[in-house]
Amino acid sequence: MLISTLPVRIYYEDTDAGGIVYYANYLKFFERGRTELLRERGIEQDTLLEKNIAFVVKKVELNYAKAARFNDLVTVKTTVTTCHRASLQFNQEVLHESGELLCQASTLIACINLQKMKPMAIPSEITEVISSAR
Repeated sequence: MLISTLPVRIYYEDTDAGGIVYYANYLKFFERGRTELLRERGIEQDTLLEKNIAFVVKKVELNYAKAARFNDLVTVKTTVTTCHRASLQFNQEVLHESGELLCQASTLIACINLQKMKPMAIPSEITEVISSAR
């Protein structure tokens, strides 16, 4: 199974006036987690963009369990659960340094051709990397 972890410190800019992480910022943490999972395996999204290939969010489901607060150290855990012809399914969690679940997401990412703005097959070099980790 393809898994990555990313430590994230909660900064003041991530929070609302009460020092609690603003709900939409979890999406940014999850985006960073997916990017780092690919980067750790030699897949750079800027290189894909040069080839008119992009990964875009098609669907996301979030479950907020408990608030993260200013200055907390959290871990974004990212797992590829399914690799289809033109999409990837991710399960992601934000965990407090104590291990407590703060937020969970299920995200479907589509691979698209940027020029045509249409779905396309994920390049074989990417599916091979993902498949080899399973």
